[in-house]
Amino acid sequence: MSQELDSTLPLEKVAPYPAPEPGFKRNVIYLPKLDDEYSAKVELIAGKMMFVDPNARSLGGKIVEHDLKGWGYPYYVLPAVNGPMSTMMFFPDSAKENRFVSIIPQDLIRYNSKLPIVVYAPEDITVKYRVWNASPNPIEAQIK
Repeated sequence: MSQELDSTLPLEKVAPYPAPEPGFKRNVIYLPKLDDEYSAKVELIAGKMMFVDPNARSLGGKIVEHDLKGWGYPYYVLPAVNGPMSTMMFFPDSAKENRFVSIIPQDLIRYNSKLPIVVYAPEDITVKYRVWNASPNPIEAQIK
């Protein structure tokens, strides 16, 4: 596989990722090449816009890693989403607003610009991501 992944290619030209099951959609993330990809991780954030009050909210669900048979490439499946779960604080006179409510944070995954990140999720779920970078110099712990 070449150094730069061409995001304009159909996904089937990269590898034979399965078609989404009925009621699901296939989300694809192409990461830009970094000088030091070993110090970066990716956080997958799955959720949806909801009309909510100021209480803290989250959805239930777990993104599960699978291997593409015969290729060894990872892909991810969010099989179900439930909730929302919410704190139960009282907010008098608070206006509801449209906010992105996500599933409980998951483990970070390896940053790899040579392969797309493929995530299968229910049709009503939006998949976003965030890149985390380690500081270049580790900090020594104190001894007490």
